[in-house]
Amino acid sequence: MPDPNSTSSSQAPAPAAAASSSPKDAAKDPKKKKQDENELESNNSLHKPALESLRTLIRTSTSSMTSVPKPLKFLRPHFYDLQAVHAAWHEGENKARPTLLIKAKIRLSLNVSRQQKFLADIISVLAMSYDDGKRESLKYRFLGASESVGSWGHEYVRHLASELIVEYNARAEDSSATSSLADTPTSALVNLALEIVPFCLKHNAEADACDLLLELECLDKLPSFVDKDTYARVCLYIVSMVPYVAPPDDISILKTARIIYRQQEQWAQAILISLKINDLALVQEDFNSASDPVMKKQLAFIIARQQVLFQTGDDEITEIVNNTKLSENFLALARDLNVMEAKTPEDIYKTHLENTRSGATTVDSARHNLASTFVNAFVNIGFGNDKLMLNTEEGNSWIYKNKDVGMMSAAASLGSILLWDIEVGLTEIDKYLYSTDDNIKAGALLAIGLVSSGVRHESDPALGLLSEYVNGSVSILRVAAIIGLGIAYAGSAREDVQDLLLPLVSDTGLTMEISSLAALSLGLIHVGSCNGDIASTILQTLMERDDEALKSPYGRFMGVGLGLLFLGKQEASDATLETLKVIENPLAKLVGVVVEICSYVGTGNVLKIQSMLHLCNDHFDSTKGEDDSFQAFAVIGIALIAMGEDVGAEMAIRSFNHLMHYGEPVIRRAVPLALGLLCASNPLVNVLDILSKYSHDNDAEVALNAVFAMGLVGAGTNNARLAQMLRQLAAYYSKNADVLFIVRIAQGLVHMGKGTVTVNPFHSNKMLLSPVATASLLTVLTAFTSAKSFIVDKATAHYLLYFLIPATYPRFLMTLDENLKSIPVTVRVGQAVDTVGQAGRPKTITGFQTYSTPVLLAYSERAELATEEYLSVGSVLEGFVILKKNPDFMDEDKKEGNPGK
Repeated sequence: MPDPNSTSSSQAPAPAAAASSSPKDAAKDPKKKKQDENELESNNSLHKPALESLRTLIRTSTSSMTSVPKPLKFLRPHFYDLQAVHAAWHEGENKARPTLLIKAKIRLSLNVSRQQKFLADIISVLAMSYDDGKRESLKYRFLGASESVGSWGHEYVRHLASELIVEYNARAEDSSATSSLADTPTSALVNLALEIVPFCLKHNAEADACDLLLELECLDKLPSFVDKDTYARVCLYIVSMVPYVAPPDDISILKTARIIYRQQEQWAQAILISLKINDLALVQEDFNSASDPVMKKQLAFIIARQQVLFQTGDDEITEIVNNTKLSENFLALARDLNVMEAKTPEDIYKTHLENTRSGATTVDSARHNLASTFVNAFVNIGFGNDKLMLNTEEGNSWIYKNKDVGMMSAAASLGSILLWDIEVGLTEIDKYLYSTDDNIKAGALLAIGLVSSGVRHESDPALGLLSEYVNGSVSILRVAAIIGLGIAYAGSAREDVQDLLLPLVSDTGLTMEISSLAALSLGLIHVGSCNGDIASTILQTLMERDDEALKSPYGRFMGVGLGLLFLGKQEASDATLETLKVIENPLAKLVGVVVEICSYVGTGNVLKIQSMLHLCNDHFDSTKGEDDSFQAFAVIGIALIAMGEDVGAEMAIRSFNHLMHYGEPVIRRAVPLALGLLCASNPLVNVLDILSKYSHDNDAEVALNAVFAMGLVGAGTNNARLAQMLRQLAAYYSKNADVLFIVRIAQGLVHMGKGTVTVNPFHSNKMLLSPVATASLLTVLTAFTSAKSFIVDKATAHYLLYFLIPATYPRFLMTLDENLKSIPVTVRVGQAVDTVGQAGRPKTITGFQTYSTPVLLAYSERAELATEEYLSVGSVLEGFVILKKNPDFMDEDKKEGNPGK
C-alpha cells in the first residue's frame, strides 16, 4: 500500500500532460494536482470536498464527447494511485470496525464508507479511458454509491453496457472462471442492465437497449420500458434482427415485438407478426382484440393476402377473407390503367422485330400453338377476356389446334383467364365438361381448380365438381381433378379434401404419377401444417413401393408434397428426416433434401446453406447407377433458404457462380432455376446478365432452364430490356423447338397480367412469405429439374406450368374508404430505403414519383401518402389499404382563403 502522505507518484506525469495540452488545459492542471494531493493526504476533512469537486468537474465535462474529457485526461496517470487509495480506505475501515465503541467513531467510519463509494464512482468513470480487459468500470460501479447510471453521461453508459455483455458472456461460457466481479451475482448484472435500458430509450439509443437485453437473455423485460414514442423504432430494430438469430430466439424476439404492438394497440403490426410466427391462435387473438370494425376489415385484408383460412362470423369480414371481391377490384385497376384490351400472343412475340431470315424457321405448329396457349393464359390472366378462347367463334377451334394433352392445357387456360371470378368462370368452363374428348374434359376440370385459386366460395364448387373424378377410371381425368383440388384449396388445410386424396397416396396399385400428384396436392392444401397423418402415409408409401416405381420422375413430387407439410417449420421436421435416413431406396435421399430445404425456407439459416453446399461437393458416376438428382434440390434449397434477407441472397448469387464453374451437370442445370427463384418478379440487372450468359450454354438443359428463369425473374414486370433479350433468343433458337417453346413461355411470363401481377412470395414490405406462393414456385421448379420428362420434347405434363397461378397476385396499392369503396388519393412511390437503427425520422423512400391511387408497386418499391388529409388504418401501404379522414387536417389553401381554389 502506498504512503498516503507521499505525492511523488502523482506528480511525475504532470509535466508531460501539461506539455501536451493547451494553455487552458495547463491552467486546469495545477488544480487537478492539488485535488489529487488532498485526496492522497490522510486529512479526512479534505476528502469529501476534493471528491465532490472532482465529481462535478468530470460530470460537467462529460456532456461533450467529441474528445477525451479534460479531467479524465489529467486523472489517467493517477488511475492506479486512486485504486490504491480506495483499497487503503477499505482496509482501514475494516481494521477500525472491531474497536469502534464510540458513536463518533461509528460516524467517522460511515463517512469513510460514503467517501469510498464516491471514489469508486470516479474510478469507474476513469476506467473508461483505461480499459485493460479487467472490466474495472463495472467492478467499481458495483462498489460505488449507486447513483443514477445516466448522471455520468452517455459514453459511460455505453461503456458499462459493453462490459456487462462481456461479463455475462464470460460467465455463460465458463461458470468456474474467476474475475474481479466473481462476488457479484448475475442478478446484479441484470438489474444494472434494467437501469441502463430506460436511459438508452429516453436518449434515442433504442438499438443499444435492445442489444443489451438480447445479450443478457432478458429481452422479455423490454415491453415494460417501451412507450408510445419509442415502440416503433424498438420493434423495427428487433424484428430486423430475426434473420440473424438462431432458433428458438427468433420466435421469442417476434413474440416480444408482438407484445409491444399489442400494448400500444397497433393491431395491424401485431397481426403481421403473428402471421410471421405462423400461429393461427395468435392471429385469431389479435383479430378479436381489435374493437374498431374498420380496423377489423383492414386485418381481414392482411389475412386474405396470406391466404389463411379464418372463421369470423361476420359476413362482410368473411367476404374479405375469402378474397371474393379480388376480381372486381383487379378489373377496376385494369380499367384505371387502361389495360383492359385483350392481347394476342403475337402482340407479345413481336416477331417482326426478330432478326430471323425468312424460311429459316421450322416450327412444329402444334408446339407453337401450345406455347401460344400458355402465353395467352399468362398475359390475360384475371382479365376475363382474350382473343383466342372467349367471346369468339374460334374458341372451340383453338382447342383443336392443339394435340392430345395440348388440348387439356388449352381448355385449362380458361381458368387462368377468368382467375378469381368463380361465378362467371364456371359458366364459361361448364360447356367443356360435356366434351367427348377426355383431354378437353380434363382441361375443364383443371380450369375449375385454377379459377378457384386464392378465392373461397360458400358453395365449394371445386370440391363438388372435381371429387367425382378423383376415383374415376380415366387416368387423365383423375390427374386433372387431383391437381385442380390442390390448386383450388391451397393453404386451406381442408380435412374433407384430405380424406378424398389420402387413399390415393397409399394405394400401391396406382401409377406413381397419380400417387405422387395426390401427395403434392395434399402438401399444397396442408402447406406448413405439419400434418402427421399425411406425413406418415407418404413415408409408409416410400417404404412399400418397389424401387422400379420410385425411379419414376414423378417420385420427386411425392417428396415435394412431404416437404410442403413442414414449410417454414424448422425443427418440426427432424423426426421425419431421421425416418428418411433409414429408408433404403433411391428416392429417400432426394426427399430428405426437399424436406430440409422446405423446413428452413426464407430463414437465411447459414448452417443449412452450408450443408446444402456440402451436398453439392460430392461427385457421382451415373454410369454405375448412382443417383445424383438430389443435388439439384440442394442448389434450389440454397436459394429457398437465402431468399429471406438481402445479404444472404447476395452471397447465394456468388456461390452459384462457383457452382456453375465447378459443379457437375445436374448442379449446373439447377443453378439458373435457383437464380429465378431468388429474384422472382425482381429483374435485377446483374442477375439478368448472368442468366443471359447461361442461356447460350453448351448444355441444352442449362440454356433451357436459364430461359425459363429469365421469364420467372421478369414475371409481371413488362421489363423492356428483358423482352428484347428474349426476342434475340427467339431468333437464336429458331431451329430448336424445345428451347423456342420455353422462350415463348418466358415472353408470356414477362408480360404476365399485362404487367400488373407478381409471382414473388414476399409481401407486406417483404415481411411475410406466402406459403402457397412458395409452394407453387417450388412445384414448377421441380418440373424443370427434369424438363425433358415433364415440359419439353415429347413430355405430356406441361400443364404443371399452371402451378404458377396460385403464386400470382396483383402488385397494386388500392386505397379504400371505410365502406370499402375505392378512393383516389395522392401517394409517393419510390425505392424502399432501410431505416433500421437510423437516428431521427429518416425518409423511407428515395427517388419517388407522385401518383394517384390505384398504383402499381414493383418488388423494391414502397409507397407513402403524399398529404396528411387521410390516415392509413394499416401499417403497410400495399395491396388493399383502408384510409380514414384525418380530423386534424387543415387544407392550407382553404385556411388562407385562396380565391384560386
